[in-house]
Amino acid sequence: MSRAQDPRTLPAPADIAAPGPLPDVISKDLAAVFCGINPGLRAAATGHHFAGNGNRFWQVLHLAGFTPQLLRPENDRQLLACGYGLTTAVGRPTAKASELTSLEFLESTAALRKKIERYRPAYIAFLGKAAYAAISGQPQVAWGPQAETFGGSKVWLLPNPSGLNRSFSLDDLVAAYGKLLLATRTAS
Repeated sequence: MSRAQDPRTLPAPADIAAPGPLPDVISKDLAAVFCGINPGLRAAATGHHFAGNGNRFWQVLHLAGFTPQLLRPENDRQLLACGYGLTTAVGRPTAKASELTSLEFLESTAALRKKIERYRPAYIAFLGKAAYAAISGQPQVAWGPQAETFGGSKVWLLPNPSGLNRSFSLDDLVAAYGKLLLATRTAS
């Protein structure tokens, strides 16, 4: 076993610097802001959204028609030129979203709402039901458009494109995201 693999030589968790918050990719009056649950560890470490291996977000956006070419995580700011932005419901990075507590969602709600009020996207698209269910206090929510608004923006729920979420095929994700694209184009 090499020194790098020897657990006795690895830093203790308290000695490992926690990744910083993932910067938003946002500007005023976008067609939609995609709201991930929280940053993955790789996204937080690189400073770019949906950077995790196996995450299908960028592929889904391109195939659904949001972007003219396939963007890479390090080009996430180019999404603004297409009329869309990125944020997260909770800022704390984790390996899995299931590591978050309900309290973390509730504590992040005011800041997220203020951000959406400030930037005024037509839609906020929550990626996965967990964040919106916790924030809205509705344990049962359906995919697609919601009757309620959030921060003055229409709410849309989309399946999470994480590689850990295999409940939805690539085709299913593209179809679901395509419905939001159609709604954003119809609204403008």
